Parts: sequence; C-alpha cells; structure tokens
Amino acid sequence: MSQLSQEQAVESLFPRLEPLLMSVSKPVQYVGGELNSLVKDWSSCDVRWCLMYPDAYEVGLPNQGVQILYEVLGELDGVLVERTYSVWPDLEALMREHGIPQFTVDAHRPVGAFDIFGISFSTELGYTNMLNALDLAGVPIEAADRTGDHPIVIAGGHAAFNPEPVADFIDAAVLGDGEQAVIAITAVVREWKAEGRPGGRDELLFRLARTGNIYVPRFYDVTYRDDGHIDSVRPNREGIPARVSKHTLMDLDAWPYPKKPLVPLAETVHERFSVEIFRGCTRGCRFCQAGMITRPVRERSIDTIGAMVDAGLKASGFQEVGLLSLSSADHSEIGPIAKQLADRYEGTNTSLSLPSTRVDAFNVDLANEFSRNGRRSGLTFAPEGGSERMRKVINKMVSEEDLIRTVTTAYAQGWRRVKLYFMCGLPTETDDDVLQIADLARKVIQAGRTASGSRDIGCTVSIGGFVPKPHTPFQWAAQLDHPTTDSRLLKLRDTIRTDRQYGKAIGFRYHDGRPGIVEGLLSRGDRRVGRVIKQVWLDGGRFDGWTEYFSFDRWMNAAQTALADSPVDVDWYTTRERERSEVLPWDHLDSGLDKDWLWQDWQDSLSDVEVDDCRWTPCFDCGVCDTMGTDIQVGPTGRTLLPLTVVAAGSAHEAG
Repeated sequence: MSQLSQEQAVESLFPRLEPLLMSVSKPVQYVGGELNSLVKDWSSCDVRWCLMYPDAYEVGLPNQGVQILYEVLGELDGVLVERTYSVWPDLEALMREHGIPQFTVDAHRPVGAFDIFGISFSTELGYTNMLNALDLAGVPIEAADRTGDHPIVIAGGHAAFNPEPVADFIDAAVLGDGEQAVIAITAVVREWKAEGRPGGRDELLFRLARTGNIYVPRFYDVTYRDDGHIDSVRPNREGIPARVSKHTLMDLDAWPYPKKPLVPLAETVHERFSVEIFRGCTRGCRFCQAGMITRPVRERSIDTIGAMVDAGLKASGFQEVGLLSLSSADHSEIGPIAKQLADRYEGTNTSLSLPSTRVDAFNVDLANEFSRNGRRSGLTFAPEGGSERMRKVINKMVSEEDLIRTVTTAYAQGWRRVKLYFMCGLPTETDDDVLQIADLARKVIQAGRTASGSRDIGCTVSIGGFVPKPHTPFQWAAQLDHPTTDSRLLKLRDTIRTDRQYGKAIGFRYHDGRPGIVEGLLSRGDRRVGRVIKQVWLDGGRFDGWTEYFSFDRWMNAAQTALADSPVDVDWYTTRERERSEVLPWDHLDSGLDKDWLWQDWQDSLSDVEVDDCRWTPCFDCGVCDTMGTDIQVGPTGRTLLPLTVVAAGSAHEAG
C-alpha cells in the first residue's frame, strides 16, 4: 500500500501541470472543478480510491458506472475518491518530459499515492490505456513487481468477466454490480490498515480473495497442454475458492444513484442526465454478453425513477434525461413513466430520450410521449440480423412484418428518419443473409413513402462486426475472419449504391473487420494474450478504440512476436470453433449461467430454435436465480410517479 497514503498530505500537481496546458488540445478537460465533483481533505480520510475510465475525458466522464461508484464512495465517511482519465498523446509527451505523473482531475493528486486504483472496462480495447496510465503513475506494469508503495489495481466492468488477458497487470477483478462491492472492499482495506498492515500486500489480497466475490489472479495457477489448450485453473492457496461469483444488486430503489451527476466542463459524447430504469435482460439474444451477465431483471419503481429525475435535474441543470437500460421499452411500466414524466416537464426545456429500442417493444404512443418536449430527430431499432433465419439463430425474435409495421406507423405519425443496426459475421451467416439487409432497407423506405405520402424519407443502415463473447451461447463460436467480413460489407454497400430507386435514401455506415479481430483476441484470450497487450503498448499502442490511433498491423506484429514460442496464434483465439469439453479461460469465474445451458442454447441456435423471454414465461433453467440466490423483479407495482406537480416553464430545471 502506498506509503504516501498513510499519514501525510499529498500536494496538488496542478502548479506543475498548468503551464503545460497551453500547449495541448482541449486543456479544459484536465482542470477539474466540475459541478458536483468531490474534493476531500487527504489527511482526514483513511481509505483513498482513484477511479478510472480508460479513455479520454469526453468518453469517460459520462460513464454511468464510474459516476455511480464515485458517488457511493464519496458518501462514505473517511473515504476519499477522485477520478482520472486517459491523457491524449500531446499531454502524455509533455508529462514524460517534465516528470509529471498520472493525476486525478478532482485535486490533481498523483494516482500512485492512492490505496486503490479502480479501472472500469466497458470494452477490451481500453487495455493499452490502462498500461499507459499505470506507467505514467509510476506503478509497475506487472502486478508481481508491485510493493507496499503502490496502490491495489482492481478491474471492473463487463470486460472483467474475463480478465485473464490482463491478469498479469491487475491485482484483482470485481465481477458484476459494483455498488456494494466497493463498500466491501473499502471495509477490508480499512480493517487491514487499522491493524497495522499485517502480512503486507499479499495478506490484503488474500483477505479480498477469500470473500469469494473478488478475483485475485495471483492465487490461481493456469496449466496448459502441449497443443495450447488450458489443462486446468486451480487455486494455489488454502482458503481461496475454486470459483469466484459475481455481485448482484437486488434492490435498485435502495441505490438511487447518481443523485448529483457530474456536469462536464468540456464537450462529452453524452450531454444528458441518465437514469437507469432497470438492470439486466432476459430477452436471451445469444450474441449479447451484457444481457447474459447482468441477469436477472431488476426494475426500479416508477416513483423512484421520478424522484431520481427530479433530483438529478435540480442538481445538474441538464436539459435532457435519458432513461437507460439494455432494453428500456421493456420496463413493465414504461408507458406510465413516459406519460407522467412528459406531463411533468411539458412546457419546459427538459426533453426525454430513450436509447435504441426493440421493434417488438416499440409503440408510437410511447415515442410520442418521449418526443413531446424534444425534436423528432429519428428512431433507432436494432434487428441485428439481416434475414429471418439469422434472427432466429441469434434469438432476436423480430420478424420482417414487425419491423415494417412499426416503421410504417412511425412514418405515418410524422417521423422521417429511421436508423437500423445490424451485425455481420454471425454464426452460420452467408453472403445472402447480409445482402438481405439491403432488401429490408428498401422495404422500410417504400413503406415510409407510402405511409407519409412523401419522398423525404430516410433510413440509415449501421453495421458492426460480430465478436463472440465469454458467458454467452456464442462463446464457442468461430469468429469470421476480417477479409470475409469486409467482402460481405462491400457487396452490401455496392448493392445499396447501385439501387436507383432507393439507394440515395439509404445511408450506409460500417467499420472494417480488423478491429473486431483484435477485440476477439482480447475478449476470449487467456493469460498468454497479456504478452501481446504489453508488446502493443511498448510499440506505442494507445486509444485502440479510436480509428485514428488503432493499428491492426501493430497488433498482429506484436502477437507474432509475443506468441512466437507458443502453440497458439491470433487465429487460434478468434476464428477457431471451441469444443464442448474445452476448458475456457473464464470457466472459474461464475456469472451464474450454467455452462450446460449455454451449450444447449448454442446448439439450439444452430437449429434455428428460438427461446422466449423468461420474464413472461416459465423458467428455462439458465442457472442465475438458483445459483445466485436472486429472482426476477418486475412490475407493475401500481405506484405512481410522485410528486405529480407539473414543472412550470422557467423553473430551475431550465438552468443552463
């Protein structure tokens, strides 16, 4: 544990940093002082957290998970919490030149001085940014090289459900919901420090690991067979559980965070106040890791949502409220929520928004409520598969008739733009399945022109490459190689462009398949992939989620070097189909999903068998509720959004 964080105060780095900011782009992102940010006295706290979202400020600040943990920890007595984000290469070069370490934006304290460095990963492409932040902070890249002078490095977020590729770089990982987990970790650290730090860093990690809910890679040995497959993953100390379980927060109403959202000083990707209206999803889309690992469904009640919206707007001055979840229109009381919120804020500058929604959960009355105070900018749907057959394979139970009926209604009600999301490279996919996306887009435009009586109708097709993820039925699937992905997308592009009747009305956006191969390597990799990540970082890899910084050749060259003495390569991790008997790198990390159930769902997908949503049908025995001691929590509750007072125009909600 950092000796700096014991007693003495840690001085701000800002006097040294400030002169450099005039030489970098967007310096305001580094100055801190945002509305609702927290700064506590260092010496008055005994446990000190630094939270990081490993991307630029403009992406990291709006992150809901980090904001929630920031508030939860900030409310605890004796706990100090600050934030840091990845610095752009221009500032990084100056920091290295002038010897300025990675700093927090709240009080500009050195990250290396904190007790705990918590990093939240929404995507695996942030791994190189983590290594860069550690190095800038003066913290050894390899966990084995750290001493009592360094913070405990803990990973969280969806990517933490397979942290094996970064096992050499992190001290621990938290699976699942973080609200209660960070409080439990704080208590363990506080007790250990109060006892005089017995046993040093190793003892603290042991105390965390033996809880059964925190994964400490150093306490697990991985052995491999001669052919490269994993032979076993076993604890190497007494008292360490064979499997680590995820955290599940069951009463969302008791945790109404964020209460005071951070208001950014610089432009960010989302300029709104977001309220998570429920957590988890049981739709059973086979490609969707988020839906699988966040089971079961847990709804917030309508009155809690109303209170959170009211408090958040008053505390922030935001003029848009996003009602978030994996499928927000599936909330059992979404109709009353939308109507009553629209009633409350009618005549003000406060608008409501819903992220992309399922075709079969959409209705135009709902859309009208959400657009009552805002612009009708467009509607977004995600059919995911281009053909009916593909939608059965991925268990996206949306028919072509459903989609056409929905967009026809929307166009007839005055909408003019629709965005459709699809994936390319899904299991069993053919060229024809992808080309059917063009047919579907044509029918959408045709339906819109007929329903509206206007030719001013648009449809944007946006396509991403499919990446198989751990803890899903597709975790065994072969990923499509990037040349084939690119070939299919080019054929689709040409088909749309050469359509004289509809082509100009159809927008087409896609990314090439190469970043997906790197994401696939990282998402299903084991500890050997850590060598690749480190080599990429040493070769200058940063901001791999940004097109202008991503280099496929750098990753492939690093893999060739780092895996040269191994029987595995990039194709082995990506385009190879797994056998049922294979030990997967994440098998010792328990998301609650029964592996036999996942395998059966994988087999069902190959037979085009669909599975219903267990919210409204008998249980399908996925394992989550039984093994985790949880249950599905949905309404209707019969409660109302309180208070029902309509907000008058010119109120505090309209503050800028």
